[in-house]
Amino acid sequence: MLKIDLFLLGEKGYQSLIAIIEFDKNIIGNVQIGKDKNVKNDFSKEIEKICIDNKIQYNGFSEEENYKLAIGWRWLIKDSKNLIVLHDSLLPKYRGFTPLVNGLINGEKIFGVTALFANSEYDKGEIITRKYLEIEYPKKINELISEISQLYAEISLEIAQKIKKGQQLKSIVQNEEEATYSIWRDEKDYNINWDESADKIKRFIDAVGNPYLGAITYLNGEKIRLDEVEEYPDVKIEDRENNIGKVIFILEKYPIIICKKGLLKIKKGIFLQNDESILPLKKFRSRFGK
Repeated sequence: MLKIDLFLLGEKGYQSLIAIIEFDKNIIGNVQIGKDKNVKNDFSKEIEKICIDNKIQYNGFSEEENYKLAIGWRWLIKDSKNLIVLHDSLLPKYRGFTPLVNGLINGEKIFGVTALFANSEYDKGEIITRKYLEIEYPKKINELISEISQLYAEISLEIAQKIKKGQQLKSIVQNEEEATYSIWRDEKDYNINWDESADKIKRFIDAVGNPYLGAITYLNGEKIRLDEVEEYPDVKIEDRENNIGKVIFILEKYPIIICKKGLLKIKKGIFLQNDESILPLKKFRSRFGK
């Protein structure tokens, strides 16, 4: 019987491993456990414990020509024969990197997962299956990852069931006319652009927060991270263009900030230098941004 070698990273990999074990742990050949130092919890320890508890080989090498299932995996797998990749979007849309983050920033209402056969060009292989869910805003990235992880588990289980039964994994070619690309993000992409609307800034802050590094900006020249914000009813502001980023009101201890369109209430933020709260502000005449 052909088995499945798993390449797992993060909560998506963790949930998928649980689903396959509950179905039949004997179908698993080897588990490669990925680590990501850029998130608060990469689930590597949880995945390792499950492997130990279930006597599943991990971080080794399989000599068999098993199927390979890559879940949340970010590294090159040289042997692409029988390699199935699970991707964070409804392909061919959002090919590439961080589709969940970019989708939240863009205000997408439908998110999904695609299982596809790997080929020489990233995310362009033939599609095996897709699943989706609809969301409502506000939505934080950690909430979306947990919800998407359940779709990963469902797809992984379906693939494992078909492989065990010896069924062919049918696939279809992607429609290139519908393809879009989601671009990788680096440290600069965590900076808040106050020249955006309040609703988009909030989506951005929610999209790059836990488990990621968080949204970065400046308060009177000091570098800070904003963790919790909410939209506030807009008012008419004279010469708005030259006052973006300034505090217009303080309600209780929460400052209200002028955006290019709309206002934003700051509920939680810290100074990066010492992890101390920015609230209450030291002075009313404060400016956010460079």
